[in-house]
Amino acid sequence: MTTFELSVRFFLQLAAVLVVCRLVCWVAVRFGQPPVVGEMIAGVVLGPSLFGYFCPQLQQLLFPAASRPILFSGAQVGLALYMFTVGLEFRIDLVRSRLRSALAISASGILVPFALGCGVAWVLLNRGGFFAAGVTAIQAVPFMGAAMAITAFPMLARIIFERGLSGTTVGALALAAGAIDDAAAWGVLALVLASFGRDPWIAILAIGGSAVFVVFLFTLGRKILGVIVRHAARGDTEERVAMGWVMVLLMLAAWYTDTIRLYAVFGAFFLGAAMPRGPFVTRLQSMIEPLTTSLLLPLFFIYSGLNTRFDLVNDPVLWLVAIAVLAAAVLGKAGACYVAGRACGETHREAMGVGSLMNARGLMELIILNIGLERGIITPTLFSILVFMAIVTTLMATPMFNRLYRESDGTRFRAAA
Repeated sequence: MTTFELSVRFFLQLAAVLVVCRLVCWVAVRFGQPPVVGEMIAGVVLGPSLFGYFCPQLQQLLFPAASRPILFSGAQVGLALYMFTVGLEFRIDLVRSRLRSALAISASGILVPFALGCGVAWVLLNRGGFFAAGVTAIQAVPFMGAAMAITAFPMLARIIFERGLSGTTVGALALAAGAIDDAAAWGVLALVLASFGRDPWIAILAIGGSAVFVVFLFTLGRKILGVIVRHAARGDTEERVAMGWVMVLLMLAAWYTDTIRLYAVFGAFFLGAAMPRGPFVTRLQSMIEPLTTSLLLPLFFIYSGLNTRFDLVNDPVLWLVAIAVLAAAVLGKAGACYVAGRACGETHREAMGVGSLMNARGLMELIILNIGLERGIITPTLFSILVFMAIVTTLMATPMFNRLYRESDGTRFRAAA
């Protein structure tokens, strides 16, 4: 296909993606699910697992293989912008406010599912067909552990905000534990990606380069960002100029972390976390998030859906593997967080509330899985099994939490100390 044909096809693809996302999201919300659940399912609907299964020729006509790079590029821009807004929401003060319980819950929510994921990876690696050829245990085991340990922190934060629970024990605990949890899981993923080049200098560049980047951002970088924020406070025109410079820094941060063999989302997230908080950041988020989540981020869900093939999970053994992975994910995350919360003196209800929220994987899981597939760590079969786990655990989160927290029952979670 020519460049012109691909360009024309892209707009048709985007229109189809947005229509299906809106329809599936409407259904998801009607069943009490957050929109992200509908978008995850919409990706699978338009992929080979459903649309491609029943209408293979039409699906190939709409999403030809030659158009994948364009979809991928659009998805990367959407991811960078979205992870930047996640970084803007990252609040260290919430970690400090409930540090003891947050550390215990987060440690349990990381270590137990990580250990279970490592065990599953060890078994699957010996069977073959789940990890790409040439992938070693040192690479496969921690990757699977990180994939099992991740939490849907943005979705968790949104549920807590919409429920008005930011100042409650369950809200503070879940946000603090989720922040620590995801930071640790992304750190493990960074190490896995650094080791995958089979060249020690690549690992040194990735690990050393990321350390230098983070130190720079939170020292000199914060001063530069502070100048931009102060410039934005002078007026509307200056604020638009400041936003333009923030976008330049965002693209440079994403480029840098890609260049050192990590991933663009790392640079985007840390830049957002380093931004000085204030009115400009609030307006920045309100300007970026709606367009990103409504227009660009659905491209990532569709790109993930195009790589998801449930038809590859085509025998009872593979479905047993999928169920085992799901059980390990739920017990390792929700169960471990509940036990840790109870051990720290939290009530049964609060511990269960935190566990149900921490169990969701959401978009963060899909990001990790796409990185693993793109870098040649996992096969499409394991990718599809893990997408199944991500969708089911995310579907479980809101109903579980709503069952525990009903304003009509006359009880409330305690206010956070």
